[in-house]
Amino acid sequence: MKTSWRTASLVATAAAVLALTTACGQDNSTTPASAAQNVGATAPAGSPTTGAGVGTGTGSGNGYGADGNQSSSSPTPAAPAGKLTVASNPDLGSVVTDGSGLTLYRFDKDTANPPKSNCDGDCATTWPPVPANDATAGAGIDKALLGEVTRADGSKQLTIGGWPAYRYAKDVNAGDVNGQGVGGKWFALAPNGKKASLAALPGLSVRKDPKLGDIVVDKNGMTVYRFLKDKAWPKSVSNCTGACLQKWPAVGIVKPEDTQGVKKKGLMGFTRPDGVQQMTVNCWPIYTFSGDKAPGDTNGQGVGGTWYAVSPDGKPVGAPGN
Repeated sequence: MKTSWRTASLVATAAAVLALTTACGQDNSTTPASAAQNVGATAPAGSPTTGAGVGTGTGSGNGYGADGNQSSSSPTPAAPAGKLTVASNPDLGSVVTDGSGLTLYRFDKDTANPPKSNCDGDCATTWPPVPANDATAGAGIDKALLGEVTRADGSKQLTIGGWPAYRYAKDVNAGDVNGQGVGGKWFALAPNGKKASLAALPGLSVRKDPKLGDIVVDKNGMTVYRFLKDKAWPKSVSNCTGACLQKWPAVGIVKPEDTQGVKKKGLMGFTRPDGVQQMTVNCWPIYTFSGDKAPGDTNGQGVGGTWYAVSPDGKPVGAPGN
């Protein structure tokens, strides 16, 4: 089956300005260009093939992260992908994980345009290809970026942004990233198919917090918050000014196309009375917290009973009545 891949398009300045001045409640979403043939079914995720030991990030022997030479032997069938989600890593930012929470990787010797896997034999034993047939898009994953490529053995492998996806045999627990940098050729996958890094994060995206669930983060991976004293309708109004704004910095304008997993309706900016331009999610002004020092921190959650992390649809996570 042939696959295609998603290509980015330049957005005209006039269009960006128009998007930021759209009235609250209007749907700003656009239909994304499909980057590869969409895949998805309902088969449950299983346990991936794993191996003992911890990756060093340098690889050994053949550069695949395992000893021995690459051979033509067939690898053990890989476990289903299940629902793909996004995990937050303090060093890498947003990384794609399978239904079991295991990190997915890409290989520099592969190609995305067109999609092609160059990992077979022993390589595919150490780096099991992720099957495409049951993969579905969870929070933070753009299903238009999910596709498949036919491998040399005829099996269908999942692609993300055109790049074939793999697990690493030495990742045994959810959240492990032992495959990062192995041989200088293997890297955790970001939701857009690029190599995961803090710099690769979109302006706004979604991560799964172990206590709060799906919450919005900014381009630096920092938690985004809402202030219950603000207003969204009939227009966005921030009631955080002066010293409040120093403690809770306003999130700057983010183009809707530079977001991932966040509800597009009501995703826009507005100009505050002090002249600062601030972003909204579902028309609610959003902020970060000066007390959060690293990606993944949620120290602002529940402060004063008025500050709460933001869900992908703009609701205050954990607030009374929500």
